[in-house]
Amino acid sequence: MAGFQTRFEDLPAEFAVFPLPGALLLPRGRLPLNIFERRYLAMTEDALAHGRMFAMIQPDLSLPETAAGPGLYRIGCLGRLSSFSETEDGRLLITLTGLARFSIVSEIDGVRGYRRVIGDFSRYRADMAEAPETTFDREVMLAALKGYFGQRGVEPNWDAINRLPDEALVVTLAMVCPFEPVEKQALLEAPTDADRADTLLALLRMGAAEPGGSSSHTVS
Repeated sequence: MAGFQTRFEDLPAEFAVFPLPGALLLPRGRLPLNIFERRYLAMTEDALAHGRMFAMIQPDLSLPETAAGPGLYRIGCLGRLSSFSETEDGRLLITLTGLARFSIVSEIDGVRGYRRVIGDFSRYRADMAEAPETTFDREVMLAALKGYFGQRGVEPNWDAINRLPDEALVVTLAMVCPFEPVEKQALLEAPTDADRADTLLALLRMGAAEPGGSSSHTVS
């Protein structure tokens, strides 16, 4: 994160969570968000005033509804607001940069309509270390990506993809590909970067073998 480096020791014990199915934030990933709902505008405003952090987490639809809302997966990712702007109609366009994964210890009382948790980062200290060299066969990954997009009638920006370093390639593809929520969760919970690359490759290959849409799209 240009101009600012969060230390592991500075991660908060309590923080807001943004439950959003299909939205994946990974350490060192950058997630653009369009914030318009009142409670999440309040959450973003509070984060800007106090540390600029909140977390992304997915609802787990296999769990029963709670008084606070849908049941949540136990693992999410804390992020830091690295850019934001306000639109004329009152929306906030932000970028959340992933810091570290966490396990929910417990959910605590919400504030201004948004949910909050106590999180445990102890298993994920390595998320904030310098990114190790990711070992995977790039050509095999790109061939699987070509099959995955081809099945869906998507024409990606190959120039942009080819410019991505290996570690950024895995993080970016894991976050932007339209995998199912349970598949997104598997990518989040992969123990290591190498495991995430293996999971991503498997998902791309499975997706390439499934019937896809016939419409043509452009991915920038």
